[in-house]
Amino acid sequence: MIPPVALEVCVVCLGIFLLMAEAFSFKTNKATLGQGAIFGLLCIFALTFAIDPNNPVMQSSGFYVVDPLSLFFKRFALLSTILVLVLALDYLPVVRRLVPGETAEAGTGEFFVLPVFTCAGLMWMASAADFIVIFCALELVTISLYIQVAYMRRSLASLEAGTKFLILGALSTGFFVYGITWIFGMTGQTNLAAIQQALAIVPAASQPAILFGFGLVLIALGFKIAAVPFQFWVPDVYQGAPTPITAYLAVASKAAGFLILIRVLEPFFTVVAFQEKILLVLVVLAALTLIFGNLAALPQSNFKRLLGYSSIAHAGYLLVGLAAIGDAFAGRAVVFYLCGYLLMTFVAFLVLVPVAKASGGDDISDFNGLARRSPGLAFAMLIAASSLAGVPFTIGFFGKFFIFEAAMNQGLYLLVIIGVITVASGFYYYLKVVRAMYWQPAADGAAAVEVGALSKLAIFLGAALIIALGIAPQLLIAILP
Repeated sequence: MIPPVALEVCVVCLGIFLLMAEAFSFKTNKATLGQGAIFGLLCIFALTFAIDPNNPVMQSSGFYVVDPLSLFFKRFALLSTILVLVLALDYLPVVRRLVPGETAEAGTGEFFVLPVFTCAGLMWMASAADFIVIFCALELVTISLYIQVAYMRRSLASLEAGTKFLILGALSTGFFVYGITWIFGMTGQTNLAAIQQALAIVPAASQPAILFGFGLVLIALGFKIAAVPFQFWVPDVYQGAPTPITAYLAVASKAAGFLILIRVLEPFFTVVAFQEKILLVLVVLAALTLIFGNLAALPQSNFKRLLGYSSIAHAGYLLVGLAAIGDAFAGRAVVFYLCGYLLMTFVAFLVLVPVAKASGGDDISDFNGLARRSPGLAFAMLIAASSLAGVPFTIGFFGKFFIFEAAMNQGLYLLVIIGVITVASGFYYYLKVVRAMYWQPAADGAAAVEVGALSKLAIFLGAALIIALGIAPQLLIAILP
């Protein structure tokens, strides 16, 4: 057995080693750094199975907690980062063109190293049991993402996205710190378990102040998960950021935000006087997020921007699961949905990168005639889009089904009705991509679509899992925390 904290230490050491290798290596091809990072993270992923979260000897307390949920999300973060690095290898020619330097490879090495440090922050967040640790881990993630979003300095869209992300990220950090301050002032604690104990004996006169602090924290986390009305940074940042980083924001960053939200909700939801108010806020947030995300996605013609609004809509479905937190299966339904979202979204981005590289753009029209140019890629995108829309026999269908089932069991019928209606609108905007691939003719002189070997493998495995887990979801349910 290895100590659980060794996982984060290994990831940080891997990142430092890669930085040193980038600085002192005489090799001109920096793609070897990406391949080394993938191999290193795969080894650390294998190490996670040497940790038994149910073993009392392995349990930690105070700032750092080890449980099945935290270990599961560490694996989630590692897999997400590996897939981002696979995307980055195919995206490397774009980075070479848009990052200024004395040589073609200058500045490209860090593009493979920064996601490793982001992964370390995500893994710390998974085990964070104290507001101080949550804040430190959150800042490690967001600061590294600020750099990655604005990485392509010759792209005005990337610089604009980075500036917006920095300003609004700093604003959300302010809300988070101010909320922690109020909660600490009322309870004298920053540890989540200690806060839960303090809330049990807090006088009624202090409850409004505690709810105010909780509301500030919820606003900050609303920015992180892109819940309405805190979502306005998403479309521009998703469209302007490098495509691998957009995928990172859409999946890993959102999953970490929801994990922290689950951790923070737990102590406050144990107070009977808070339950009804918190539930009302979650229901309103879920309804607004579902409606806005799906309706705003309808007119989009840029695929990355469409996926940005789509990610807002998926945050709405996940919030429905959190609103049904009283149901015994609601927590597992949220985790199941996040796993499906990882597969669906990364397959879509893995197809987008070579298509955009061949066509020079990431509009939906750039997918025209893809079924004739690259039938395999078109079929993989068909599977991903169908699953995102919620077509039966895909993992996306069961993700939505389990969320709605938990909501029905808790009597949240209005949310379920809104969810079903918005799912129908999702069929329209996701299948626009399918129509472009299979029904629209390719542009004259359209370039051939080339895909790297690692991307081919990732696309095949992702598409196969979307179908396999859509037919037998119990295979994933059996390993959920």
